[in-house]
Amino acid sequence: MSEQIIQVENVSPIDLFGASDAHLEHIKLIFPKLKIIARGNFIKVIGDAEELDFFVNRFELVMLHLERFGKINEKLIDQIMIGEGDEESVRVLDNKEVLVHGRGGLQVKAITANQKRMVSKIATNDLIFAIGPAGTGKTYTAVALAVRALKNREVKRIILTRPAVEAGENLGFLPGDMKEKLDPYMQPLYDALRDMLPTQKLLSYLEDGTIEVAPLAFMRGRTLDNAFAILDEAQNSTRSQIKMFLTRMGKSSKFIVNGDITQIDLPYRQPSGLIHAMDVLKDVPGIEFIMLDDKDVVRHKLVTRIIKAYQRYDDDYQNGKPNQNNGVKPPTASIETTIDLPTQEPPIL
Repeated sequence: MSEQIIQVENVSPIDLFGASDAHLEHIKLIFPKLKIIARGNFIKVIGDAEELDFFVNRFELVMLHLERFGKINEKLIDQIMIGEGDEESVRVLDNKEVLVHGRGGLQVKAITANQKRMVSKIATNDLIFAIGPAGTGKTYTAVALAVRALKNREVKRIILTRPAVEAGENLGFLPGDMKEKLDPYMQPLYDALRDMLPTQKLLSYLEDGTIEVAPLAFMRGRTLDNAFAILDEAQNSTRSQIKMFLTRMGKSSKFIVNGDITQIDLPYRQPSGLIHAMDVLKDVPGIEFIMLDDKDVVRHKLVTRIIKAYQRYDDDYQNGKPNQNNGVKPPTASIETTIDLPTQEPPIL
């Protein structure tokens, strides 16, 4: 007789064992010769060594399916535990369009052509830039790719960061500890995570550092190994900040840089590090640039119209056409018209 202990991790024991242990009791009926004892997050299995090995392999596949898709039933348990399923069959749905199975059965997919390009290019490149206007799904798709990589055990942690720059408003003094002060800046990232992970799992990941949400300044001096890192709102980073972030890349890591060069909130005449990086890195092998546009907008249909209206307005300025702003041409964020002011930024570590 042999004995083995299986740790239940990455899934809820309640979901795995079922209401009133219904799933566990069903599994016991499939393996009547094994003694199966569940205690908290562990299962002790006693029985013949060969049958025990088979059971452990199949039970881990059941946990894998629950982790990936968020639910199991007795029919699925039969398919996997009796031997009709294998790891490849558990992965079938992942190989289709669904990136992540989120809360409440939500299926997170890449919808538009450029979102699908993000999915395909991150598979063959360790660093991609996703640049486009608001509502094109840059952040949401990037977070979905990071969560998928974590669930597939391709990385050990997710790093989500963005520069703490206010969008045209002075928030003033914010009470609370460091996390509470930073949360308003990080809210779009939290919103995406909440869609894709159960609440308790997300809280657990945030507590143990598996998922880290931090301002860009906190990245200095670090090396991000086995990580999926996302720099959001990169248009509001300075040249040295974006260089600092990109040089944090460690072994077995993936980086995505998101930004919208039409919404730069840096102080007047402060050059955007994203625009500079686009020019410097455009010919570097292994880096892919994906330009999203109004066709990729997945928010309200008015968002597309708003983006087009602003584009027409800016084009009129560039062409010298009159407008209703008393003929005064506003400053642009183009790299040609930006003036570098001397700054004293800390050296790259």
